[in-house]
This record gives sequence, C-alpha cells and structure tokens, in this order.
Amino acid sequence: MTEVWGLTGGIATGKSTVSAWLKQAGLKIIDADVIARQVVAPGTPGLRKVLVAFGPNYQLADGRLNRRKLGRLVFSAPAALRRLEAITTPLIQTAIQQQLATYRQQQVPAVVIDAPTFYEVGYLIRLVDHVMVVAISPTIQQQRLMARDGLSASAAQARMAQQWPITKKVALADVVIDNAGTIAETRQQVVKWLDTTNLGSSAAILTEGLD
Repeated sequence: MTEVWGLTGGIATGKSTVSAWLKQAGLKIIDADVIARQVVAPGTPGLRKVLVAFGPNYQLADGRLNRRKLGRLVFSAPAALRRLEAITTPLIQTAIQQQLATYRQQQVPAVVIDAPTFYEVGYLIRLVDHVMVVAISPTIQQQRLMARDGLSASAAQARMAQQWPITKKVALADVVIDNAGTIAETRQQVVKWLDTTNLGSSAAILTEGLD
C-alpha cells in the first residue's frame, strides 16, 4: 500500500528545499510546479489555450510561455489569475493523478505530492493521507520573497495574498516544519520525521548543505 503525503507551504517558505531533501532520502516526489510548466510547454494544447486567452505577446521568441510577464499580470489581477487557473488546473490535476496511479501500480511505499497551492486548489486533499506544511512567519516570508525575486514590498505582499495564510495551512497540517531558523535546524526536523515514519533514509540528507 502506498502512503501519500501532501507537501505545501507558501511562496518563499522553503518548501522546495524540504522537497529536495525528501527526494534525496528516497521518496518519490510528484512536483506540481514541474507539471505546471510541462502542461504549457511549447506545442502543448495548454500553451495554445493560454495564448488564446491572454494573447501572443505572452510567448517568447523560442516558443516558450513568458512566465515572468504572465506572472506579473496574474499576481496583480485576480480575474486574470482565475482565467489562467481555469485552463491549467484541470491539466495539472490529470497529470498528478496519472503519476500517482503509476506509483500505486508499482507499489511504491510512499509518495509526496509537492504543491504550493495544495489547499487552495481543493482536489489534492482527497488524494493524500497526510499533509506536511513548511512554515515561517509572514514577515520573514515577505522579506525572503523580496530578496529572492527582487520584488518591492507591495509586489511581494500581492503574491502572498494569492495564497492562503500560512497560519491557516498550519492549523490543518498533520506535520509542521518550522523553517524560521537555520538550514541545519530545518533539516534536523526533516531527519526526525524520516526516522519516525521510516519512509526514507535520513542518512542521505544529514550532511547536505552544511557548508
């Protein structure tokens, strides 16, 4: 029987780092962000639908979607974000379900569905047995997002506002990883979880990122 975990957090909370550790520990990861890029890759029906909805100016010269330009639009206009999600969410959902079905057929012991908007999209909660949330305070989240993406305070806040507050996600989580401290402290929490559940090898990540 395959045990399925959801992994989420908020933008710039460190979820991707935790996801990478879990992958190194041997868990199978279904990455919603990777899938979100795949469904609008050049030549896909998803990309054609996005360009019909938003215009050819959102396509780069090499045929790829101009994700940065489209991101600026949708994170400042809720109606545009809803229009984009109406196109991409069904495609992402189908791909996630197909990958999960494959892992179940292979009788993989544990699978992690890594999704930044895990709770927001609704359907993912029905696919998992438990949820892990990577959390930091809203203040630290905003600071890290500004530093990571070169955003103003207002632009960072606008992107954070498109997702549920971290406190709401924490309240619903089965496991919370506090990422407000050092990377070593965060990693130790993941190691403890791995050792407790026996779902992966904690030894694989014990020396990761120590420099």
